[in-house]
Amino acid sequence: MKREGSEGDPGSAPKSAPKQEPKPKSKANAKANANAKADAKSLANAKAGPTSQAKPVPKAGANAKAKPESHLAMVRRARRINRELAELYPYAHPELDFRNAFELLVATVLSAQTTDLRVNQTTPALFAAYPTPEDMAAAVPEEMEEIIRPTGFFRAKTKSLLGLSAALRDNFDGEVPGRLEDLVTLPGVGRKTANVVLGNAFGVPGITVDTHFGRLVRRWKWTEQEDPVKVEADVAAIFPKSEWTMLSHRVVFHGRRICHARKPACGACPIAPLCPSYGEGETDPEKARKLLKYEMGGRPGQRLSPPPEYPGAPAPALGAG
Repeated sequence: MKREGSEGDPGSAPKSAPKQEPKPKSKANAKANANAKADAKSLANAKAGPTSQAKPVPKAGANAKAKPESHLAMVRRARRINRELAELYPYAHPELDFRNAFELLVATVLSAQTTDLRVNQTTPALFAAYPTPEDMAAAVPEEMEEIIRPTGFFRAKTKSLLGLSAALRDNFDGEVPGRLEDLVTLPGVGRKTANVVLGNAFGVPGITVDTHFGRLVRRWKWTEQEDPVKVEADVAAIFPKSEWTMLSHRVVFHGRRICHARKPACGACPIAPLCPSYGEGETDPEKARKLLKYEMGGRPGQRLSPPPEYPGAPAPALGAG
């Protein structure tokens, strides 16, 4: 028999015993308890793994999961990109030096597999020796090869230049034709070269699909095509014909200066919020700015004789450093 009031008998406590009030927590104790709870929560999150961490807010243009873009939305975005590029490069122009349609045609043929800068450094001597199609058609192949050697593939290019010059002399009275169907009959002249000549020497709208243009329009999801003719058709369906030539210049300018093939400068790109491929390149603004080229990076452009409105410095002549 348990004694009344012994330990372990909850009913044995005197009824008159005063209730002990909880001691008020000091501010220090409250802070310590809050810190302890925060530490416990952090430890629980760490044990749970990365899936329990808060997801970062995606940056503008990032490849976040979203519903597929409609064709109409893509067209609107593409046209806005074109407007943004027009503000960014109001001075966009063909980056080959030329004074007439013949010089532009020859320079464009020479630009294959080399830079426009190297072509521009080479053509002054070439046109001094052969100023007309008749002169070039009569050139000694070995002598022409030596002049254009810096552009690479000089034997194949010499053959093309001799052939197209002879065709101009024999079939077009020594004049460069102003129709695409005629231009593509010339040796070494394809659709891309023809559109360059038509757009910039004759004012005939055309889309020039070079490597820069194709790369960017695929990054921007204007097309998924790889074939230049199909790329041209897809992009032509997005923009009015009056925009084709300048659109080509703006896109190529952007590809050469900011949206490079290997290291696009995403963090310094003004149209990043409109780009579905944002993040393929450097996103840190300071690091990205170091990737900018030509006038965007404070260096000379590709033309020895740029147009008056060009904000950058002229390129140096061949051998000038």
